[in-house]
Amino acid sequence: MEDLSPLRIVAIGGGTGLSSVLQGLKRYTHPADSGAPAVDITAIVTVTDDGGSSGRLRREFDVLPPGDIRNCMVALSEDSALLSRLFQHRFQAGRGLKGHSFGNLFLMALTQIMGDFPDAVKASSEVLKIAGHIYPATAADVALEATLADGTRVLGETRISRSRQGIRSIRLQPRKVRPLAAALSAIAEADVITLGPGSLFTSVIPNLLVEGIPQAIRASNALKAYFVNLMWQPGETLEFSASDHVRAIHRHASGKFLDYAVVNTRAITSAMKRRYARESALPVENDIDAIFKMGLKVVAENLASHGDTLKHDPNATAAVALKLAQEGRRRKRR
Repeated sequence: MEDLSPLRIVAIGGGTGLSSVLQGLKRYTHPADSGAPAVDITAIVTVTDDGGSSGRLRREFDVLPPGDIRNCMVALSEDSALLSRLFQHRFQAGRGLKGHSFGNLFLMALTQIMGDFPDAVKASSEVLKIAGHIYPATAADVALEATLADGTRVLGETRISRSRQGIRSIRLQPRKVRPLAAALSAIAEADVITLGPGSLFTSVIPNLLVEGIPQAIRASNALKAYFVNLMWQPGETLEFSASDHVRAIHRHASGKFLDYAVVNTRAITSAMKRRYARESALPVENDIDAIFKMGLKVVAENLASHGDTLKHDPNATAAVALKLAQEGRRRKRR
């Protein structure tokens, strides 16, 4: 008998990359007329942001940074009109209010009322009627610390991203923090686990530094895939090839676990290349042979979207995630 239970996708990351994937996946959360299975989405989100509105709220109110969580909630919101616009509204003036988004303030207030950030995220998700589940990677108050190529140690995500030295390694402070049990359960039950796209050292890898998460990913029967970034990121991944991204993930997760690297094949326009070259960023080299030698398979698709900025197209990226989930489901049945 055909299995029509929802395909379970766990998307891990942070920043705009993760919310873009979720936005594309949202269209698959209801069964098609063909009776194909709906998708059950779980997002596991980094909580190391210390800049902007999130950073200010962290310092002033001792709460976890809400910004990346808020973006994921909006991406999965069934009401993409008024409520999501409200959560993304950023105050342009007002003493103490300027620069804050309403969604960040809402999550902060709800955390104070409920006494627990994950509970506040769950309640906020119910308000927005989101199509899926969103969990912070940990409920602990953590910061990022990097060791740079010259041996210098830098504390804080914002300072790390601004550095012009290469990053040798990254860790959490404090080192030992626990994930949410619900996140571990989602990983165990997944058909596919995706990482990225997004900032390698400040959005993707921090999730793998939470004690128990890389072990759970490795133990899961799910297919595991990494969406390789389109461009170098100044301060993080200058001169990184696709295989360099994969090596950094495996090194910080204490061993190999990825099955697939997903790379973009759509040509990047000369105008966009010139724009990014001014920031010392070039397209990531898809050194596919090197990835094969690491024991991974490769999915190569037209994933780039040329708008005001270069980013992964939500629909194209989600379509790849869906195919991988279907393959993961078949593999689990064998």
